Amino acid sequence: QVQLVDTGGGLVQAGGSLRLSCAASRNILSLNAMGWYRQAPGKQRELVAAVITGGNTNYADSVKGRFTISRDNAKNTVYLQMNSLKPEDTAVYYCNAQIFLNVYWGQGTQVTVSS
Repeated sequence: QVQLVDTGGGLVQAGGSLRLSCAASRNILSLNAMGWYRQAPGKQRELVAAVITGGNTNYADSVKGRFTISRDNAKNTVYLQMNSLKPEDTAVYYCNAQIFLNVYWGQGTQVTVSS
């Protein structure tokens, strides 16, 4: 099992930046993958970005070139740097971890981008 605490959300103007953090309760190199999902009101939760154990990353087309996922293995923390934010990025962002067939979630952090 793993516990995830995601932080860093807030209110920002369009074009601004935020960095989300996800602190894990265990060595993140023991996890198959970690990532960030988001869910806007009335919409399904969607993948934003993910990093697998080997270091490969994957991004949603809508955030490519603007968002960067990274990790600090020593701190067992994964980050999501979000630049050039748009109003359509407004959502609750959830940290995600996978251990084989098991999926774990953080509590979510609200990101609101004003126009």
